[in-house]
Amino acid sequence: MSPIQDHPLRYQLANELHARPFPALQAPCRAVYLAIKKAQDAASRDRSGDLQHLLALLDRYGTAHPQPGATHFSAAIGQHMLKWEQHTEFVTYTVFLDGLGERPYDPADFDVFPEDWLADAPGVRVTSAMIRVCERPAEDAEVNRLVNSWLVADSMAVSRVLDDAMVVAGDFRIDQGGHLRFAAFPGAEVGERRVGRVVQRLCEIETYKALSMLGFTRARAIAPRMTEIDEELTRLMTAMTHGDAPEEDTLQSLLRVSSELETLSAQTAFRLSATGAYEALVTQRIAVLREERFQGRQTFREFMARRFDPAMRTVKSTERRLESMSARAMRAGELLRTRVEVKRSAQNQDLLESMDHRADLQLRLQHTVEGLSVVAISYYAVSLVGYLLYPVAGAVGISKGMLTALAVLPVVLAVWLGIRRIRRSVEKGGADH
Repeated sequence: MSPIQDHPLRYQLANELHARPFPALQAPCRAVYLAIKKAQDAASRDRSGDLQHLLALLDRYGTAHPQPGATHFSAAIGQHMLKWEQHTEFVTYTVFLDGLGERPYDPADFDVFPEDWLADAPGVRVTSAMIRVCERPAEDAEVNRLVNSWLVADSMAVSRVLDDAMVVAGDFRIDQGGHLRFAAFPGAEVGERRVGRVVQRLCEIETYKALSMLGFTRARAIAPRMTEIDEELTRLMTAMTHGDAPEEDTLQSLLRVSSELETLSAQTAFRLSATGAYEALVTQRIAVLREERFQGRQTFREFMARRFDPAMRTVKSTERRLESMSARAMRAGELLRTRVEVKRSAQNQDLLESMDHRADLQLRLQHTVEGLSVVAISYYAVSLVGYLLYPVAGAVGISKGMLTALAVLPVVLAVWLGIRRIRRSVEKGGADH
């Protein structure tokens, strides 16, 4: 018996669950992180440019290339380890460096990415970050002292994570070197894979937060025009109820408003829906850290609730408002079209009644003309018959006047019957056509 045939995508789908493995990190170490996104239409970009940019970096360090079409790759570059990932809208580079360096968050660490290579990037920087992974001090007070010296106090978030296995911190501010700062303090018993997962989560939280905020800026940019359209839509709907402007003109204005709203929806649909997806990822990445409060500090979740969540609510409100305005414009347009159609139907009914009245008048006039035609034709016919019968009048002893009088009725009847027959023949021919 031959083996069963596999689905063509079976291995691809199974391997997808194991793609993008977490790095294995041992404290002390540090990482530099970079996320690059094309400024416009990033989702539909030519992704071969991402891979070519990666290859250019690998060639600087003499590192072997990934397989064609790869979407993630890890390899050593010099004395460091590189992790590259390609996503729907962006690509990320993370380089892990051993030790903590001469000074905390030294901008020189970012020199692992050559300046000319950065200038040739197929996009712009979405975010970049520097992460320090330090052995956890025995006293929490020492952790407090370190993060206070590294991060900005008023926006700092510090949490115990993974059942107090580690302490993580960040302030989500861009420092003078142009990077964000994060710190992780794993306990001595925490495994390398677990440390790598937490560092990866911190990078993902920052990246997805930054991408989510793109939706916020887009929502804020279209808000003034949406307010103008809303006011115009209200004015048009008021004019429909109380105004005396021609309904056709109002309908054209409503169609223009509906068209502009549909254009706005088309232009913002991807960005707003992507923002919702990125927000969910931020929330999920924070949830898997299983945060607990550290020394009275705000947690990452609390930081997001205070700063990030209001921006996301604005995006959702803008999306709902845009949908509501489009629906209002559509309903108003349908109502106005119905009113115009009813008005036109009434006008058509009046026109038909007018046409019926004119047809009735024409019929009466036709009958009148027909009667006059009988008289006129009969007059000439009687004269012709009289001329024809005058020679007979003397032979039968009847005067010409009497003979003419006797001929009047038969001639008029014959003419009337003849005209009626012709009219019926014409009417029948018209009905057949």
